[in-house]
Amino acid sequence: MLDAARRHGAEAADALAIEATSLAIDVRSGALEQAERSEGVEIGLRVLVDHRQACVASSDVRPETLERMAERAVAMARAAPADPTVGLADPSQLAADRDASALELADPAGEPSPAELEAAAREAEAAALAVGGVSQVQSASGSWSHRRVHLAATNGFSGGYARTGATLSCVAITGSGPGMERDYCVESRVFRDELPSPGEIGRTAGERAVARAASRKPPTGAYPVVYDERVAASLLGHLVQAVNGVMVVRGSTWLQDAVGAQVLPRGVSLIEDPRRPRIGGSRPFDAEGLPTRRRAIVDDGVLTGWVLDLASARKLGLESTASASRGPSGPPSPTVTNIELTQGPESRDDLLARMGTGLLVTSLIGSSVNPTTGDYSRGASGFWVENGRIAYPVNECTIAGNLRDMLRTLRPANDGRPHLSRVVPSLLVEGMTIAGQ
Repeated sequence: MLDAARRHGAEAADALAIEATSLAIDVRSGALEQAERSEGVEIGLRVLVDHRQACVASSDVRPETLERMAERAVAMARAAPADPTVGLADPSQLAADRDASALELADPAGEPSPAELEAAAREAEAAALAVGGVSQVQSASGSWSHRRVHLAATNGFSGGYARTGATLSCVAITGSGPGMERDYCVESRVFRDELPSPGEIGRTAGERAVARAASRKPPTGAYPVVYDERVAASLLGHLVQAVNGVMVVRGSTWLQDAVGAQVLPRGVSLIEDPRRPRIGGSRPFDAEGLPTRRRAIVDDGVLTGWVLDLASARKLGLESTASASRGPSGPPSPTVTNIELTQGPESRDDLLARMGTGLLVTSLIGSSVNPTTGDYSRGASGFWVENGRIAYPVNECTIAGNLRDMLRTLRPANDGRPHLSRVVPSLLVEGMTIAGQ
């Protein structure tokens, strides 16, 4: 692709190839409901001509197709608007160490058989149904994937790696008719043998569903809220989105000009580490060939900088944070990989005791977040807490606040799960508005 791009007049180019295999099995009522397998290759080419760029993609890798792709991409680039900030990395910026073996991103055990995935899904379903009060299992599923990625560019970069992922999930239902409530358990790992047992996953889904029986609306008013560890990462996701370089360049973030300001409580940091072994978001280099590294996005509560790729960094007069990500059909854009929030000394139960009366959120529905002002409103369900203890399950309520205030006053627990790409513990947030009864 790079050779073809040069032949057709590209001044610079990069090319991406992804080979992927996936297998998914769904079980329902003790029988196989669905089995899917897919294999394929996707290729993408980005060309640059006179500070103009264009991207094309295909799943056809025949030589004549690559030639046509290059010809069309160069023609598209010549018709695109000029942007002096687009361009490849300088060779001096490129990652020298492109070996991903130390990150252990690919399970050497190989592809599981469909029968293995079906047996695991059946076991999870049976375990959920064995929980007293479970009326049915909506689904029990097992899946596995393998991807090989390779990036090459005319600046001399060439590197690639493989990654695998295994997932087992179960969704259980309690009650019937309008009184039905559901909950789930889903677990994913890079190495399949590190997954919890199917029985544990099914049992957890069933117990969570039964705990939600006879849910009702909570009272309306201003109360503290505890975000359960299962949903706490979504709150930090709004912070991560707000420091994205594209948002900053557009001037459309509620954290505009906030570098050096306190955005989290003192003593709390948000660390990005793209080099954690056996974690799904890890990678040795970004989508522009720059070396990834561990860094503090927020250090001791203070925002240290933005999340940048080369283009957004150039627009802001800064250096890339090696945060570029891309697919075959589009140019790079900044994104975070693995993040970890400082954990506190208390358990989730300790946070509930500290809260006294308020809402424990275990599920979030929909989203209304103003990216410019930070105004926040989401549908929620979970449990009402009185005197520091869970009193009854709740649903059909809305929680609202402003992200600036919510994040600056949050209190983390100590239950963040280390195998996740986003390690965020349960969070206590004071002074939110709850709309219920």
